[in-house]
Amino acid sequence: MKSGLMKKRDDDENTGEIHLTPMLDVVFILLIFFIVTSVFVTEAGIDVNKPDASTALPRSQDLILIAVSGDGQIWIDGEQIDGRFVRSRFERRLAETPNASVVIQGDEAAENQHVLRILEAARDANITSVSISTEN
Repeated sequence: MKSGLMKKRDDDENTGEIHLTPMLDVVFILLIFFIVTSVFVTEAGIDVNKPDASTALPRSQDLILIAVSGDGQIWIDGEQIDGRFVRSRFERRLAETPNASVVIQGDEAAENQHVLRILEAARDANITSVSISTEN
């Protein structure tokens, strides 16, 4: 009988403890969730040397970033595409975000014909806001 009373007292003492392990698990899961879902800077796909400009204005809308390398390669959303498919890519992106504007990140060494091909594709896709990214 005496041993039964001792066992009951031990159970009563354990009920007042707070276990921190589940709480720490939840905190770490929330931390991972916020790190993974944070906003990342979108890039066109390659680094280009942008030309300098004295009248540069910042843009803050839904942007379609397109990069043109010095040797004429065209990149959209980190993926190299053929210049013939730029218009279809613009139309697909406009279906997702109708008010999107195009920002062309052209390398200093890029030929004008590549940039003009992109401008023509934007016009054909009915994009009204097109700008060229420069260094300040």
